[in-house]
Amino acid sequence: MSDNLLKKQWEDIIIFLNEKFQIDGDIDMEGILYLIGLQELGQIHENFKKEEKVNLIHIGVCSVLEPYGYYEFDFYDENKWPHFKLKQKLPLMKSGEQTILLKEAIINYFLNKKVIE
Repeated sequence: MSDNLLKKQWEDIIIFLNEKFQIDGDIDMEGILYLIGLQELGQIHENFKKEEKVNLIHIGVCSVLEPYGYYEFDFYDENKWPHFKLKQKLPLMKSGEQTILLKEAIINYFLNKKVIE
């Protein structure tokens, strides 16, 4: 994905989510991964504990990196939370490279959900 396309599609996602959830300021990557985790969980609760919020971000990360072969859905637990297994370790990357990978994965997630074009 070219740098310009990545930047434009990332901005489109930020604008979409800011408008949809009426966010003051711009939502950050962690916030987007949290929302993806909520989407994948399929259960909307207003009061998640801190540990559950961290788990939702993890679900978001696993969900967006699953098509890249890093994670695979494994099972739903008794509370209907999805669990993933690590298929392949992420290669060592610099922080900026990790950010680019996650941005691309998030963009592809939203493209596949037909939220952005």
